[in-house]
Amino acid sequence: MGRGAVTAMTQNGGRFSEFPNSGLATAVPNLYFSRVMPQIEAVEELIVSLYFFFAQQLKRRSPRFVTRGELVADPSLAGCLSRLAPGEGALDRGLELAVWRGTLLRARTRAGGREEDIYVVNSPASRKALEALVAQGVHVDEPLPATGEPNASGIFALYEQNVRPLTPLIAEQLAEAEKRYPAEWLQDAFREAASLNKTNWRYIESILRRWETEGRRDEESGRDTQIEWLERRYREGKRRLEARDSP
Repeated sequence: MGRGAVTAMTQNGGRFSEFPNSGLATAVPNLYFSRVMPQIEAVEELIVSLYFFFAQQLKRRSPRFVTRGELVADPSLAGCLSRLAPGEGALDRGLELAVWRGTLLRARTRAGGREEDIYVVNSPASRKALEALVAQGVHVDEPLPATGEPNASGIFALYEQNVRPLTPLIAEQLAEAEKRYPAEWLQDAFREAASLNKTNWRYIESILRRWETEGRRDEESGRDTQIEWLERRYREGKRRLEARDSP
């Protein structure tokens, strides 16, 4: 097939054009594809369970639960499921099947003065967190963010643009860091790590902790953080050489 034919297919009306070379991504456990998905027969279950992995990663809460009300209000999910059944029937069937299969865990609690079903991905940690959550009560103050309007300047976007796709474990650490450090610090820490070709979260976090402990000298003197870091490394290296060469 020639290049022109491929272009014509991707630009045909109503078809998806392409994914960008880099962008936000959703972490889905490999076991879902090898153990769970081959057993699924109902389209509702496939859509709901897959979409849930995406939805729960949008929430900056621990554990990353999602309520039925939030799923009902999600326009992307509602638009997809509306082709299968009117109203909320397809969503409820998909959730029931996902819980029955063990993909999701469900608990019923009271939120905002009314009963609400809350869901988490089925894992030992999530099960324990869900039990504690139900015991202490649930507070749901905001709906799910719109799927078409990701926060392009937030820490999750910074991580995926500069490091690699998110995993649930890293997402929890990033959420804590976003609460702890100013947005400007986060952007500058990612920028500094990228300039030194050390784009991994452990190094980025070490920069933030150093600034938190020692203060940001560039904010006080107007000097560039990277230059100060390089100068400090040079001085430390020079002292080590002098100590090694001294009798």
